[in-house]
Amino acid sequence: MKRSIFLKFNLLIIATSYLLCFSSCAQNVSYSYIGEGWSKNSVNTVKFRKNAITTHSGYQFVAYYNQDSYLVLGKRKVNTSNWEIAQTQYQGNTKDAHNDISLAVDGEGYLHVSWDHHDTKLRYAKSKAPLSLKLSEELPMTGKQEDKVTYPEFYNLPNGNVLFFYRSGQSGRGNLVINSYDIQSEKWTQIQSNLIDGENQRSAYWQVAVDGQGVIHLSWVWRETWDVETNHDLCYARSLDGGKTWENSTSEAYNLPITLSSAEYAWKIPQNSNLINQTSITANHEGNPYIVTYWNVDDIPQYQIVYLKDNSWKKVNTGFRTESFVLGGGGTKSIPVSRPDILIKDDFVAVLFREASRGSKVSLTYSQNLENKTPWEVVDLSETSVGQWEPNYDINLWNSKRKLHVFFQNVTQIDGEGVADRNSTPVKMLEVNNLKKLIKSKK
Repeated sequence: MKRSIFLKFNLLIIATSYLLCFSSCAQNVSYSYIGEGWSKNSVNTVKFRKNAITTHSGYQFVAYYNQDSYLVLGKRKVNTSNWEIAQTQYQGNTKDAHNDISLAVDGEGYLHVSWDHHDTKLRYAKSKAPLSLKLSEELPMTGKQEDKVTYPEFYNLPNGNVLFFYRSGQSGRGNLVINSYDIQSEKWTQIQSNLIDGENQRSAYWQVAVDGQGVIHLSWVWRETWDVETNHDLCYARSLDGGKTWENSTSEAYNLPITLSSAEYAWKIPQNSNLINQTSITANHEGNPYIVTYWNVDDIPQYQIVYLKDNSWKKVNTGFRTESFVLGGGGTKSIPVSRPDILIKDDFVAVLFREASRGSKVSLTYSQNLENKTPWEVVDLSETSVGQWEPNYDINLWNSKRKLHVFFQNVTQIDGEGVADRNSTPVKMLEVNNLKKLIKSKK
């Protein structure tokens, strides 16, 4: 009898704590409705979009495909809920989830947009005026290596210039190309035609971050074939001059292109380790890179962070996952967890993700101090499922204001590509009003 009362009392405490947390969490999270988006696959939410959302001069911009596969742009003043929406003249092949949209705003306020690529001709346009949602006709950048483009990604430099990274060539045999846009001349220049060379045997799947000093941090995994199970190792390079020259973490200059034999290995990870590609990298205020991805620990894929501290690479395992799965095959995968994204402030490190066992919500795991090995806590930011969504947050807004705004849409992804039979779903901005307060409410 006493045991029964005790158990009921414990359940009551757990339920009350959950409700209190749920209420507090909900109070610190709000949504801003933007429009209706294509949801038949994950093309609007794939992890390698750079960027889905971005902020410049107090205005926030967003891009997505609508139900008719038109490229849609949105703009609002930060801290307001009124979005100006413009359906552009451009459509994409949304049946392939690789064909995502990436955008950036340069130092003069012009939008740069690239979309609809999977080993296809470059599609790129620029806004007709600063902060305008009206796009130009399709433009070339440099006219070089623009016929087999995949994974277009924009990155802002502190001087207002913009970098454009993409893969030239097919999976398993592609090379990394970098173009640089100068806001004074308003022209693109190719600064790397083959930064990382797969030597016609493999491809590099990368992630990039630009820190507050303008240092470009680049990490990647190698893939030997089209099959994701052949992903291996985590490599690193950085550039101190806008992408023209590159060095490893000990300041030794790379002879370009970087190859399998010359790359610095931040962490050795064998093939068949459930290592996922194209995740996230950031840097702290000291310019030390933090790379997040997942791979197996005791046959369970765990989100893990590899970071540079005192000129030495270290690794920390978030370690909270309990369910196993196996990566394999090609195409856009339907995976029970999302690829992770990472954000950092001083000693605080957080990872955004989605996991089926948690109801496929927008979730965040965090540590207050990696060095002190504080345990990782997990909090759900959304109340409802986002399907096969992957995280994409406003990096510029986080870096400048420490505000967390996340692209939010419930989407479906059929394993290995495919189109689900479903209607459009709302595209929203999930806004964490006070991340510190939300975390305190969890405790």
